Amino acid sequence: MERRMFLSWMLFCLILRPSATQNTAPEGVLNCCEGDVLFLLDSSGSVSSYEHSRMLTFLSELLLPFSLGEDQVRIGLLQVGTHPHLEFGFDAYNTQTALQGALRSTKPLRGDTNTVEALKIARNRVLRPGAVGGARAGLPRVLVWLTDGVKPGDVVGPMTELLEEGVAVLVVSTGHGNYLVLRQVVSPPVENHLYFVDIDDLSIITEDLRDAIIEIIRAERINVHDISSTSATLEWRPVLSGLTGYYEIRFGPTSTGVPGGGGGGGPGTSPSTGGSQYQRLTQSVDSSSARLTSLKPDTTYTATLTPKSTEQSFNTLSVSFTTKPEVLSPAVVTVSESVDSSVRVSWGPLQPETVASYYIEYSALPSGRLHTTTVDRMHNSTLLRDLQPDTTYLVTITARHISGKEKAMSVKLCTPEVTPALADLQLTTVGSDSVQVDWKVSVTGLRGYWLTWEGQQSSVPGQRSSFYLPPDSLSTRLTNLPPSARVCVSPIYRTARGEGLCCTAQFHSDALVYGYQS
Repeated sequence: MERRMFLSWMLFCLILRPSATQNTAPEGVLNCCEGDVLFLLDSSGSVSSYEHSRMLTFLSELLLPFSLGEDQVRIGLLQVGTHPHLEFGFDAYNTQTALQGALRSTKPLRGDTNTVEALKIARNRVLRPGAVGGARAGLPRVLVWLTDGVKPGDVVGPMTELLEEGVAVLVVSTGHGNYLVLRQVVSPPVENHLYFVDIDDLSIITEDLRDAIIEIIRAERINVHDISSTSATLEWRPVLSGLTGYYEIRFGPTSTGVPGGGGGGGPGTSPSTGGSQYQRLTQSVDSSSARLTSLKPDTTYTATLTPKSTEQSFNTLSVSFTTKPEVLSPAVVTVSESVDSSVRVSWGPLQPETVASYYIEYSALPSGRLHTTTVDRMHNSTLLRDLQPDTTYLVTITARHISGKEKAMSVKLCTPEVTPALADLQLTTVGSDSVQVDWKVSVTGLRGYWLTWEGQQSSVPGQRSSFYLPPDSLSTRLTNLPPSARVCVSPIYRTARGEGLCCTAQFHSDALVYGYQS
């Protein structure tokens, strides 16, 4: 009777035990995480074909629920043998179908257990951020080592380097030795990251190992983008995809205290402080962003996101941000395309949604005639015409907002001075090496003249002289000039030098007067 009851109990346990090959998890259900996970698989001669196959089946079941992709989880596989081989890197597969096919087609390497060399490849090529095909910067990196525990080599040093560089290390050993070594190389806590299990019982640890990986790469963060003075956009990973439920968002000024909303309360949870000046939104399970509006300018807000589902619990995530100060156009005014009679004035920011029109006033200082013009709300520049040269103007741009508000900004601008060239320049030879230089001007108010002469023949290279002449000068005599010297005279104005005229001195008997007529 006791034997019959014992056999019945054993049969009952076998019926209840899940099959090692059973996996009903839908593809990509774990849309929860982002990170790069590299599996270091012992496929040396100490691992039989059966054991190698069982490890690959274990990896297949372990990874099947994860959502793969550039912005989610990426998987790599590095096999250990005499010559370790990277079966596929992080950028190889972004679908479960492709990944599962690659796992099924993976063949063992055989040979020695050269784990140390494999760890060098993992550290320098695969897990190094910035390397070609390597890990992504700023995201979690995980190394999962599957070994039979037979003579792995001196792995403590290479593993310690990985740990110091921020790589999380987990170990699954199908042997029962080397515990003291393996516990040194895993990331704490050891009880969650080191597993000893028989090859036929790998399925027992599937869920625990998966949870340990998720704990490291879970994307528990919420981001804020497009912050303005009155709005901001929240973005998050859609962890509820494939589940039933909704997202609850609460936000309000930080000083009022935003209730956390419950849902797990882990790290990052915003504590409930009893404040009531917050707003509440709900978003569908397929949402990954929400626009927060009607915010106050230059105010610090706290927002919380709580995924709500009856099928699974999630932590409440929180983030703080500060809205930008209120900016009414015009906030900046610039001047360009300035000539003696016109100037282009531009302003910003362009706010067609809030501005009805722009009103521009300008006049010469100190008491010039007032000019006005109006620009529609779709434009933020205008050309001011018929201006006086070398004159300072006061320009005022007023934005007439739809709300009735008016915002004005004034700037001073100066039109450039008119700088005409000389009207005439003549040279008259006086002897064999001297010339009389005469010129005419067509305007008054010059500040002087700049005269330059330079030797032109190769026999006297580099001969050059320049000097200033007062504004009442209209002639001068140059002596000791080299043959064919080139003489130039430029008018000097208050703000710039005008365009000059040039003549070449010719010293021969029948060239008495020569020059340049403008």
